[in-house]
Amino acid sequence: MSRPEIGGDDLPAVFPDWSPYRDLESAARAYLRDPDVALEALGGVLGGASVLGFTLERFVNEVNGVWQEVVVCDGHRLVLWHGEDVPPGEGPPGSMTSSLRVVPVSTVTEVGCRRRLNRADNGGIRVDSIDVYLLLTSLDEAPAGDDAAGAPRHDALRFGKTLDDGGAGQVARLEEFARLVASVVGRPVT
Repeated sequence: MSRPEIGGDDLPAVFPDWSPYRDLESAARAYLRDPDVALEALGGVLGGASVLGFTLERFVNEVNGVWQEVVVCDGHRLVLWHGEDVPPGEGPPGSMTSSLRVVPVSTVTEVGCRRRLNRADNGGIRVDSIDVYLLLTSLDEAPAGDDAAGAPRHDALRFGKTLDDGGAGQVARLEEFARLVASVVGRPVT
């Protein structure tokens, strides 16, 4: 499969599956449109640290084009890379943003994982979707016009996968990522 240019109209509706790849570089190259941009940004922060786990997301937005995200856990930090096409009229054609955020694992106060289960006729249960949130100690600003305007609200990182959006492999990998983060939250930093 050839990779379309930034802002191209020939983006596939279904992306290749990254879940079989256990190493970050292979998964990013299989799934992201711009793996070199992501890997360069992440590598500059990780600096050779061990990648204990990661999750990837990519979708096409009708307004902004391609939206991509990588979240890496090295046991002490969550390193988030986000790439997004710039909306038409807000920059030259083919422009995109690339941003990086580093969140110390010590600032994660809660890990939540909600799975939607489906029981088959034979009694077997399968996971149809998973929603994960990581509640942080940092505060997020309430949006203008919010009924709770002025009330502090904790920042949260949210991730989700479904059988239709990612498939069973990515659902399982996101659950694995949530368990990894939950296992290092609250432990003393060594």
